[in-house]
Amino acid sequence: MDTKIIGALEATPATNGNLGSPPKLTPTCCIQSSAVPFNSGEATLGRHLARRLVQIGVSDVFSVPGDFNLTLLDHLIAEPGLNLVGCCNELNAGYAADGYARSRGVGACVVTFTVGGLSVLNAIAGAYSENLPLICIVGGPNSNDYGTNRILHHTIGLPDFSQELRCFQSVTCYQAVVNNLEDAHELIDTAISTALKESKPVYISIGCNLAAIPHPTFSREPVPFSLAPKLSNKMGLEAAVEAAAEFLNKAVKPVMVGGPKLRVSHACDAFVELADASGYALAVTPAGKGLVPEYHPHFIGTYWGAVSTAFCAEIVESADAYIFAGPIFNDYSSVGYSLLLKKEKALIVHPDRVVIGNGPTFGCILMKDFLQALAKRVKKNTTAYENYHRIFVPEGHPLKCAPREPLRVNVLFEHIQKMLSSDTAVIAETGDSWFNCQKLKLPQGCGYEFQMQYGSIGWSVGATLGYAQAATDKRVIACIGDGSFQVTAQDVSTMLRCGQNSIIFLINNGGYTIEVEIHDGPYNVIKNWNYTGLVDAIHNGEGKCWTTKVVCEEDLIEAIETATGAKKDCFCFIEVMAHKDDTSKELLEWGSRVSAANSRPPNPQ
Repeated sequence: MDTKIIGALEATPATNGNLGSPPKLTPTCCIQSSAVPFNSGEATLGRHLARRLVQIGVSDVFSVPGDFNLTLLDHLIAEPGLNLVGCCNELNAGYAADGYARSRGVGACVVTFTVGGLSVLNAIAGAYSENLPLICIVGGPNSNDYGTNRILHHTIGLPDFSQELRCFQSVTCYQAVVNNLEDAHELIDTAISTALKESKPVYISIGCNLAAIPHPTFSREPVPFSLAPKLSNKMGLEAAVEAAAEFLNKAVKPVMVGGPKLRVSHACDAFVELADASGYALAVTPAGKGLVPEYHPHFIGTYWGAVSTAFCAEIVESADAYIFAGPIFNDYSSVGYSLLLKKEKALIVHPDRVVIGNGPTFGCILMKDFLQALAKRVKKNTTAYENYHRIFVPEGHPLKCAPREPLRVNVLFEHIQKMLSSDTAVIAETGDSWFNCQKLKLPQGCGYEFQMQYGSIGWSVGATLGYAQAATDKRVIACIGDGSFQVTAQDVSTMLRCGQNSIIFLINNGGYTIEVEIHDGPYNVIKNWNYTGLVDAIHNGEGKCWTTKVVCEEDLIEAIETATGAKKDCFCFIEVMAHKDDTSKELLEWGSRVSAANSRPPNPQ
């Protein structure tokens, strides 16, 4: 059986230009020095953990220091292959590790016990919902304090130290509490390998007195460990492909739609292979944007029910068969449960099973294997795409602005569209940026990330930090609303300290616009800040930073020319003044439908 070596690994980008292919962890040379003992002073738990992180492709760890993790941080800093990125708070450190994992394939953060652990918890929950492998490391209590009935600081005042662990059990796929050296090696390796296999976060707590102590189990260079690949049930795969091919080949106008779980299934290329072989019209769900190449000749846009790309919903919902690969149908992605889909027409491909209409389900089948095998069995059928091409009418351009007219958001995104290339990546914050960024046409190689399932406002600031730290070959363009920015603004400081050259478009419309369109109230109005002034104060003359405020299209054009020209090596912060009611038409429709879903009365008892 072939095995996947997780030993001297490096992240390599997909070579086929597929937007959605997550970076592949590709074996390079295996470490040959594993038989050579360390200097006894280096044979420590901290050294082992640092080497393991480097081996799986992590070169940047996001951290906030606290007295329980300081010695461990010393050992991480001492590892030549690791760069410690200090963040302003634990929540942002977790969001940064999330963004890093989206680009690099795995991320890591280090915080302190309970006060740090519970602060980072929300970010870890988001990574769990988005199927991201993330190593969350917590500096824990001194090993001698377990079972002593002592009360420690940074706790809730009880001698039971398990509160943090219990909180993490719901949002991580494995938890390791290292409070002795005998099984530390096994616990750490198991945690890391589980994160990679399950593509979920894991929790590792390390006693504050253990990181620097030499132990025989760490006396040699960490031997690369291997992960046995997941395999499809061969007979089940053959049966599923046969049934699926029969289901699709008798359809008149089948279509295919890619979802967010293409990433965790490593099936982006296989999905495109099926699209090429079948000729079907090709769409994505909103959370699948960026995982399928939008330059594909049969790409028809985002399927999002009533707020879909123009003419996309009509083609998908009128099809007599549709393949959904890796979808998540929640209240947001279904626009308040209003999708006009019929179960008997749907072939749903999950990461490890296939469901065909109202009929059979086939388990123990990997999505990648199924899509590749199905591509060899389907008949070419371009009817749905031909129908789309027949009815499609290009969207009009925004109305031309009068001289010095207050800037409209649709004009802003028309100019952002022109900035995109294979050298850029887009980060879209929760809010109206979801809908405006969905309409951007991504060129080949352009990255795209947003947090659809969890939808935690403020995620994008930390994610921009982490993604830019990992994807040094791309310039990140982040679109962030003022309400979201107020949650996590501090780590602009870390972007400057790291010398990043991202561009943030801060859309200042005076409140939580997405909440306004779901249910308005005075709580959706926020205190206005001088955002450029704030960033200038954070800059404080240290590092490369350029800020500006734009109120009209002329200002915007000049700002973009400067940010991409004279200030291309700087972190650029462009505050865009917008009217509080200037929203996309999609948000207006989506908000009313989600509001209706949220306000359904209780069923009669």
